[in-house]
Amino acid sequence: MSALAWFIPLLIGTGGNAGSQTTTTITRALALGEIRLTQVLRVMGRELITGITLGLLIGIVGILNAFIWTPQKGFTTRVQLALTVGISQMLIITLATTVGAALPLLAKRLNIDPAVMSAPFITTLIDAAGLLVYFIVAKMILFS
Repeated sequence: MSALAWFIPLLIGTGGNAGSQTTTTITRALALGEIRLTQVLRVMGRELITGITLGLLIGIVGILNAFIWTPQKGFTTRVQLALTVGISQMLIITLATTVGAALPLLAKRLNIDPAVMSAPFITTLIDAAGLLVYFIVAKMILFS
């Protein structure tokens, strides 16, 4: 379904932005000594909750956006596509914030400067993983 392609930039952009922001925040906190490696589970839990919350809110906007802008293909198809976009957005943002928090912590643990490797890596990883998530969700909702 070609309508799926319309929303790829939205999903990938949102995921990359969420992941990069989280990575930057965690890298800054590490540099300032606000986070220690002994607090990994607490930090990861907090970022998971943030990702779910942000993902739900933006996912709702994604559902509305997809429903409004989907070409007239029938009500059921529009609802299915809108749900595909919204659920994918929620999952991608949750994944991005969680992985975005983990990368700087992992880099620090491996004695690699988190500021150097985290942002480019998170963007690439979330772009690829986000597409995979989107198409898996699409297959489950649209093609089941």
